[in-house]
Amino acid sequence: MAKLTKRTVDATEIKSSDYVMWDEELPGFGLRVFRSGKRSYVVQYRAAGRSRRITIGLHGVWTPEEARREAKVLLGQVARGGNPAEERKLDREAITVKELCARYLEDLRNGLVLGKRGRPKKATTISTDIGRIERHIVPLLGSRRVRDLAKSDIAQAMKDIMAGKTRANVKTDKLRGRAIVRGGAGTAARTIGLFGGILTYAVELSIIEQNPVHGVRKPRDQVNARRLSETEYRTLGDILRKAVEDGQYETTAEIIRVIALTGCRRSEIIGLRCGEVDIEGSCLRLADSKEGASVRPIGLPVLEYLEGRRDEEHRAEDYVFPGGEDDTPFGSFPRHWTKILENTDLASITPHVLRHSFASIGNDLGFTEATIAALVGHSRGTITSRYIHTVDTALIMAADSIAGYIQGLLDGVAFTHTAYALDRDSRKSALAHFLGQASYTSNHVATVAEGGT
Repeated sequence: MAKLTKRTVDATEIKSSDYVMWDEELPGFGLRVFRSGKRSYVVQYRAAGRSRRITIGLHGVWTPEEARREAKVLLGQVARGGNPAEERKLDREAITVKELCARYLEDLRNGLVLGKRGRPKKATTISTDIGRIERHIVPLLGSRRVRDLAKSDIAQAMKDIMAGKTRANVKTDKLRGRAIVRGGAGTAARTIGLFGGILTYAVELSIIEQNPVHGVRKPRDQVNARRLSETEYRTLGDILRKAVEDGQYETTAEIIRVIALTGCRRSEIIGLRCGEVDIEGSCLRLADSKEGASVRPIGLPVLEYLEGRRDEEHRAEDYVFPGGEDDTPFGSFPRHWTKILENTDLASITPHVLRHSFASIGNDLGFTEATIAALVGHSRGTITSRYIHTVDTALIMAADSIAGYIQGLLDGVAFTHTAYALDRDSRKSALAHFLGQASYTSNHVATVAEGGT
């Protein structure tokens, strides 16, 4: 035993087996001499009843004086109750963001990650999450250790997404499918929101103690306030009639009309099954909407259209708008939507604009926010409402009035006010009066009157 200095270290003897020469002045600090001639500085201590040894570094890279100072730091940590060897081991094994995301996605696909109202996330939401993880989070932060993440790292990643640094145009698994990734403020806000959820998942697994996303200011996601004017509704009606006459985009034109007359999300109408259409109840009973199971009152124009499409051979699980095969929904809607509206005054609108416009028309007609929310599926309802199987008469009246008003605009009808009655024949008479027609018919073309009364 001797004080470890450059002279004593250089003079150490090489033996047939490894051994440690301990420093006489600093207990626990030593030099490990390998039979190969390599030498390294070590610290040995006891923690939790066990003897632990940690390597500081190789002689030559570290001088004896530098190694002694580092040994004092490590032994000081031990004196304060620390365990440097265990901490270094955990540090080496620390999970990266990429590894955390992989674990999160595995649990997500197995239904172990809960979304709104404590339910597993839907397949469409999972697909969106995967895209944001693979195209934004992993490229920017994947190699970082989760435990080392700071708010500044999150903020920088958000700025990079806003600036378009993750922009890409990539091939997807779908036939002829491509994903065009542009970035921007909205994408950044939603991606960082998702990452915050992933890091909350990490907190629950005790991987980290605090979520570094908390407190990061995200850009405000732009709210789409676009709605169709009466003139634009008439323009849309002309476009849809032309699409039906051409025959090439007839199904898409019919889907667009149903979306416009119900305020439903496009996925809800494209994926609508025959068994979800309740003709007698004047509603759609959606089994799997964005908000879960949802009942949507529908107006008479939609009711009669869907009744006309119903066939005795259709099974409950068949799609109202089937794709190339009966067991798949119509899949060409996005492409056809673009084709139908391109080079028109409505080329910039999205299907969500029809949903927003439906709600806005309801507001124009004087219906309450709660009524409109129930019609478009925003209303969560009460515990009692889960056990009620008939739709409120007032909601059917509202659905009739809004759908009739919009159909009148699409078909160029003038109107002045609404009327309502409960049975089907009376509803037709009331809607005809509302539309200023001699009588109401589902094709809504032949008996249009100009003035309305």
